[in-house]
Amino acid sequence: MERMKGFFQLLFAAALCACATSYDPGFEPKKHALYLSDTQLTERQFAPAPAAGSEIDRADMAAVREWQAKRTPEQCASAAAQAHAYFSDFFSALSPFVRPMPPEAEAFFKQVHDDTGAAIRVIKRRNKRERPFLRDASLEPCLGRIGDLSYPSGHAVHARVYALMLAELVPERRTEFMARADESALYRVIGGVHHPSDIEAGKKFGEILYADFMRNPAFRDEMDKLRAYIAPKKSDKTDFLGR
Repeated sequence: MERMKGFFQLLFAAALCACATSYDPGFEPKKHALYLSDTQLTERQFAPAPAAGSEIDRADMAAVREWQAKRTPEQCASAAAQAHAYFSDFFSALSPFVRPMPPEAEAFFKQVHDDTGAAIRVIKRRNKRERPFLRDASLEPCLGRIGDLSYPSGHAVHARVYALMLAELVPERRTEFMARADESALYRVIGGVHHPSDIEAGKKFGEILYADFMRNPAFRDEMDKLRAYIAPKKSDKTDFLGR
């Protein structure tokens, strides 16, 4: 599995360097993005999806079939619980923020979700890669035969952006946050609705978007405001009652 992951990462990196897709000047995102410019949305250069029948495409389909054969009901349930790709879907259990999360923080994450979704839609519609189950009748996704396009994985993008935001705010937990994002992204392959290369592309696109977000002063201001909502660390010391 590690060798296959390395294979996907290497091929994706090569594609990103060698052949960025052209953009469609007639395409308009469904929603205006607050933290991304129209140029960042519509003129984005990004590696295209693997060609149908290529070596990486064949490996993609083999991996989806393999996961279908070995996935568990628990894995499918975990994947289904993250259906909407909101911050709380991925990071509720690991959230460093006070509970309940203040409405201002929730609103900020919702805006990031919407901006990220607008950027994802542009790339998906350029590539028009169908989901695995539409390409192989033997595949039965445990997440259902959902709509929309496959490349890149929107869930992988969202999870990576959120993880990078959290890592910026609580850097000592970066490994934990990134691991959760990777796990959530893999659930989309396990669930049968994405190819592994969709996931790798989603991670890379998430990193690109996060860098774009951080160039925006308004986004950085909102990130600074989030610091006030981080829950105090629990003391390692206990009192005489052992509390």
